[in-house]
Amino acid sequence: MAAIIFDFDGTLADTQSGILATSQETLRRMDRGPADEAALAATIGLPLRENFTRGAGLDEEEADRAVAIYRAIFDETAVPLISSFPGVEETLRTLSERGIPMAVATSRGQRSLEMLMHQLGLDRYIPPERCFGVETVARPKPAPDLVYVILGKLGAAPEETLVVGDTTFDIEMGRNAGCHTCGVSYGNQSADTLAGAFPDYIIDDLRKLL
Repeated sequence: MAAIIFDFDGTLADTQSGILATSQETLRRMDRGPADEAALAATIGLPLRENFTRGAGLDEEEADRAVAIYRAIFDETAVPLISSFPGVEETLRTLSERGIPMAVATSRGQRSLEMLMHQLGLDRYIPPERCFGVETVARPKPAPDLVYVILGKLGAAPEETLVVGDTTFDIEMGRNAGCHTCGVSYGNQSADTLAGAFPDYIIDDLRKLL
């Protein structure tokens, strides 16, 4: 592979507990009962608004208010709970030393993405100019648009690029763009769920990517 595109949440960073805690606190502040955690977790990887419409059953107006509250409290509520997965830094360092261009494609907002990449020390391997948040394109995952933008930035062809992610949304995005795909089963979806999107590979530790 001449280039690798990583998802962030559930692939590079273990953010699930932080996302769920922030979502539930958002609902509490809206005087809503706690949502089913499995339903919320199933929406991780999609744009934040869908976390509340699909995961918590809010209507469009309520979801807009929830997104605003979530973003306002995210730093204090979620960030202390977030860490990188075992082997992530080692893998990125090795790929960087091999000279393989890497980028991040996420449904997370740009500011939050860059802040967390810096906090986790991963921006030394994938700098901010190669990190692309949900605002980058009009159509989010599983549409291929974000991958197309990154391919242009990296100067890579789809057939020589690997998309790595923990959800079917990531795999479908990569496949829709004509890239090779690799699912990671330690994130937000199981190996069986990922297999339903027909990735080329499934691994249970990012170090196996090497």
